[in-house]
Amino acid sequence: MTDIFIDGSAGTTGLRLFERLSARDDVKIFTLTGDDRKDPARRREALNSCDVAFLCLPDDASREAVAMTENERVTVIDTSTAHRTLGGWAYGFPELSASHREAVASSKRIAVPGCHASGFVSLVYPLVANGFISPDTALTCFSLTGYSGGGKKMIAEYESEERDPLLKAPRQYGISQQHKHLKEMKAIPGLGTEPAFCPIVADFYSGMEVTVPLFRKDLLCGRTAEDIGILYKSIYNSPLVKYNDNLNEDGFVSACALSGKDTMEITVAGNEERILLISRFDNLGKGASGAAIECLNVHLGLPDEYGLEL
Repeated sequence: MTDIFIDGSAGTTGLRLFERLSARDDVKIFTLTGDDRKDPARRREALNSCDVAFLCLPDDASREAVAMTENERVTVIDTSTAHRTLGGWAYGFPELSASHREAVASSKRIAVPGCHASGFVSLVYPLVANGFISPDTALTCFSLTGYSGGGKKMIAEYESEERDPLLKAPRQYGISQQHKHLKEMKAIPGLGTEPAFCPIVADFYSGMEVTVPLFRKDLLCGRTAEDIGILYKSIYNSPLVKYNDNLNEDGFVSACALSGKDTMEITVAGNEERILLISRFDNLGKGASGAAIECLNVHLGLPDEYGLEL
């Protein structure tokens, strides 16, 4: 039996983690409620008396929780942005490579990827690592997401009976190019510069579709769109992340097709000159709590998909 403490169980990710882990018989979950949630002594005690601590907190609070965790046997799985690019932290996307999987399995400090970043990194990391594109390639990325990614406040705004009419149409945000996921979108694939990033939130609850356009001229050594597909297919063939030759749905690709699932689909579209790399998943699944649970599974030596929705 694995003792799990969820620090920040009142937020969207924390609530989903608690709900999903509660259905398992191999873990025992505890949280802090009421005034205890803000009591440093109670938090310190909880963080140091568990086997695994999930941090579902803002960045500063996550850093504080890590500083409080002095018991060397405790594994910390952080869902915030705070530690994703720091040395000593495993980046929690085990499908990227054998070394990423080993790091998640063996590390006591695991950072769960950001939702938008998960899609971008899944598409770009293999291309840089295998010499398909130069790390200096200037990339662009746009990402469609359901409103649940904005947390309780945004969910309430979209589901209010008196909601703003502007919410009926997709809304682009992060227009200052300061989005919090940009740091890992550059660092994890090993890029020389951050991509031009256009996230868009739309009027559906959950789901995500990340697209990276690429010109044939940017590919190295005469590589083609077909070569990219072959590479993706060789890497992404697990129960949770799979290459799909064709996501075309009568000329469309729906961003909410995997809502409620913990899986991710990768594909290559476009033509030989203008290539579209597409990653589709649920921002609350492989983009959040599903990815966190997968990290737990890999760390405990369980099948990746244990307790997840396929």
